[in-house]
Amino acid sequence: MNCRFCNAKLTYIFADLGKSPLANSYLKIDEINRMECFYPLRVYVCSECFLVQLEEFESPKKIFTKYVYLSSYSQTWLKHVEDYVDEVTERFGLKEGSQIIEIASNDGYLLQFFQKKGCSILGIEPAENVAKIALEKKIPTESKFFGSKTAKELVASKGRADLLIAFNVLPHVPDLIDFVSGLKILLKKNGIITIQFSAYLLQLLNQNEFDTIYHEHFSYFSLYCLQQIFSHHGLTVFDVEELPIHGGSMRLYIKNSEDSSIEISDNVGHKVKEEKKNGLQNISTYTGFQEKIKIKKQNIWKFFIDANTDHKTIVGYGAPAKGNTLLNYCGIGNDFVEYTVDINPLKQGLYLPGTHIPIYNPDKIFETKPDYVLILAWNLKDEIMEQMRAIGDWGGKFVVLIPEVKVFS
Repeated sequence: MNCRFCNAKLTYIFADLGKSPLANSYLKIDEINRMECFYPLRVYVCSECFLVQLEEFESPKKIFTKYVYLSSYSQTWLKHVEDYVDEVTERFGLKEGSQIIEIASNDGYLLQFFQKKGCSILGIEPAENVAKIALEKKIPTESKFFGSKTAKELVASKGRADLLIAFNVLPHVPDLIDFVSGLKILLKKNGIITIQFSAYLLQLLNQNEFDTIYHEHFSYFSLYCLQQIFSHHGLTVFDVEELPIHGGSMRLYIKNSEDSSIEISDNVGHKVKEEKKNGLQNISTYTGFQEKIKIKKQNIWKFFIDANTDHKTIVGYGAPAKGNTLLNYCGIGNDFVEYTVDINPLKQGLYLPGTHIPIYNPDKIFETKPDYVLILAWNLKDEIMEQMRAIGDWGGKFVVLIPEVKVFS
């Protein structure tokens, strides 16, 4: 296997989580007794450019054409993107009629706020079922996969973007060269790109967020690596922010390299220096991560064994992809977690891949009154604990396993 950016041969393993089903391949009741496909969940790191990456076992078309993740069901996330819209509108002088294009626009969760400001908006969403939801909300959306071909079509039909947005999509792209080429094509000469993604590599390493590794995430990035990728396509990172949302996210501000009207912030150099200080340009930093994962697995198992010994009942909250990685790698099924719940109606009535844990409406928790509610969507811990605070009425407690096993009353 060669690096998907620099084409160097990959010989170093970053993490090996055994075999696992696709993290978003939720099952219907008539599918749980059928054979499931399990794939190696093995991650490599390139010793040349330090891109952390998985093999491509399934094409994005199979994974993302029909999708069950809807961004609008997290109030924390909605507030986050509304604040983002206000910030970039003021910072870059966006106004009524400015062309805003979002790639992987999901159900229109973000573009709705630009629409309220009178901007010209367009969403590009590959999942047909999710794009349909956005269209029902009157958010102009085209159901396509993004790359250089789609970018050329959009330039011809819609024109170039003043602001091009790609939130939580870059790690899902197997063909980085074609994707970033498309960004360059679609951007106006003096336009801005904002890219944001969770599982930022430094955060993943420091917090041992191994559960953010799953097949739908083809790559994991440092800023040092991303600078090389964007520079290769005539694009320059001019500012960067590290954000607490989703357990730690990175937001990049990018311009055309030939655009001299925007200065490069000191934040960029400071972040690269921080990464170097933490060993992100040293291959031993990556090869030592597997041992940390093994220790974390032992700590997680201790919690479940102790809870089982004490005859405690455990249910989950959330059915996120990261939860499926954790449960499958640690071998935790419905013998330990009776069920999980999710506020997203597209997931209710389905079963988690691999473990076959059923997914219900959150009201189920108040019917069964479990001892522990395991927050699988730990990145939304505060929102979930506030929403479900009434479990304290019967002495119920919350549990998170990442970054540390911790019980909350």
